[in-house]
Amino acid sequence: MLATAFRRLIPQAHFVDKASLDVCEEKGVRNLFSQGGYRLLVNCAAYTKVDLAEQEPDRADNVNGYAVENLAQACRENDAMLVHFSTDYVFDGTLRRPLRPDDPVGPQSAYGRSKLLGEKLLQQYALNHWLIIRTAWLYGPGGPCFPQAILNAARAGKPLNVVDDQIGSPTLTFDLAQATLELIDKNAQGIWHVVNDGQTSWHDFAAAILDEFKVDARLSRTTSAEWKKTRPNSATRPAYSVLDISPFEKLTGHRTRHCGDALREYARVA
Repeated sequence: MLATAFRRLIPQAHFVDKASLDVCEEKGVRNLFSQGGYRLLVNCAAYTKVDLAEQEPDRADNVNGYAVENLAQACRENDAMLVHFSTDYVFDGTLRRPLRPDDPVGPQSAYGRSKLLGEKLLQQYALNHWLIIRTAWLYGPGGPCFPQAILNAARAGKPLNVVDDQIGSPTLTFDLAQATLELIDKNAQGIWHVVNDGQTSWHDFAAAILDEFKVDARLSRTTSAEWKKTRPNSATRPAYSVLDISPFEKLTGHRTRHCGDALREYARVA
């Protein structure tokens, strides 16, 4: 999804898909750099099957963690900047205020732990030439995402039962990609938080999706505890993971687009 957004914004860039490069293979990553003298690498590769990661933690660690080490080492050896994307799931969700980059982490899922592993390995091996962007609730054209899952189920006539006690900021891939380019242009380094402005629950986001696309469905509320009872193998998600974007605003002079406006954009292009 995210690479699709970058392709729209910077079509002149060199895009490498997973069919031609397995980021988990160190030799392949090194060969990539031998082809071109690249000075900037934006890593959109990720294992994002949050629930399945509970049964495949090693696979999640390889893609979200050790593959990032491969990229970091190659970037360091070639004096290239590495931009990597992480997640709100590195937090435990207990703080009830927008989360800052320097807040304590405490992932509660295998997926969150794998993403935190990637953050740590990047910082260890990329030295000082790197940028980590944490985002949340990402959606957009080009891949499976929550809005499309809601629409598919609703159009199939299925009832929707969505948790209402997890709060976050749905983020459109196009807005994340644009914000990333702004951070790069400003020579930002370190860990940054980028999400669409505003916050909502998964239930209210689902309701907004149905309303925006003018799709009727039976939508009901549930709690995380009730959801876990029916799906005991599912991942534990943060109860509150709104990310603080004020550092981004201070650097760029503006906030990101509100999540409601971003959803309208998605409805237009999806």
